[in-house]
Amino acid sequence: MGTSKKRLLLTGAAGFVGSHVLRYLLAHTDYEIICLIRLNFTGNLNRIKDIQSPKVTYVYHDLKYDINESIRELIGHVDYIFHIGANSHVDRSILHPKEFFLDNIIGTVNVLEYMRLYIPQARLINFSTDEVYGPAPEGYKFKEDDRFRPSNPYAASKAGQNMVSVAYVNTYGLDIINTYTMNIFGTGQTPEKLIPKAIRFAKQRKPMPVFAELNGDTLVGVGSRHWLYVDNVGEALLFLLKNGVRGEHYNIVGTDELTNEDVVRTINKLLGTDPLIEYVDFHKTRPGHDRRYAIDGTKLRKMGWVPKISFAEGMKIVCAE
Repeated sequence: MGTSKKRLLLTGAAGFVGSHVLRYLLAHTDYEIICLIRLNFTGNLNRIKDIQSPKVTYVYHDLKYDINESIRELIGHVDYIFHIGANSHVDRSILHPKEFFLDNIIGTVNVLEYMRLYIPQARLINFSTDEVYGPAPEGYKFKEDDRFRPSNPYAASKAGQNMVSVAYVNTYGLDIINTYTMNIFGTGQTPEKLIPKAIRFAKQRKPMPVFAELNGDTLVGVGSRHWLYVDNVGEALLFLLKNGVRGEHYNIVGTDELTNEDVVRTINKLLGTDPLIEYVDFHKTRPGHDRRYAIDGTKLRKMGWVPKISFAEGMKIVCAE
């Protein structure tokens, strides 16, 4: 698959993950990159204001609406699409569920309609989350063909996004690949997320709430997640662009599963502060949240991809920001 004259449409380029993927593509390909951007709570031009490249074009558009003729002219022909743009926070999805269904399902339909009608020969990587599988039983990691059991509006909206793409593969024969990632972290992340919040609280010497399962005052267990440093994402997506199979699904998995308490203690150790932890019963304060997420990365690993940057290395970078 040559790269010298290829053009790639990147949705969500001003978001946390999208901005890092943009930088990875600029560093590792010769693609011309058209960045589709909506500036809102998660889309922030400050993440990419230092990028000055003739290979990058910015187009402003809200994907809740059709990609109309004027937007298509600004985009031009593209060979590939990385569909990363999304609304992605569980707490906000519980407060404003309709926004998430519009952004993540209708937004994806509008991208796929644009693809179907105008660039049906393109290849699209659809970017989703491990949360579509719901809570993982202890000792089990979800595989790509496991059933979706979303627990909250955000997860349901992402499951819908994936199912829409499956329909467009089966009905229209489009070249779409679905990916599912674990919790992603890195520099420039939205402040509401666990790691930037824990760093901020550690520096301010404030108790960090850690969601757990409590039986009265007895700690039953702490929420756990797999973690993936953000710079691994661009590499995985580019690997799948070249090696993935149309219509297939792939889990993109890091090497570490840690409890949220482990993550907070790691941050305090790197910052040289004493951990201040406040356990909060997630059943009472966060309805629709899952205690454990876990996905199996065997399929992609057998194809030859493993993350290069470990959790420990990534955390050193983030805490030094």
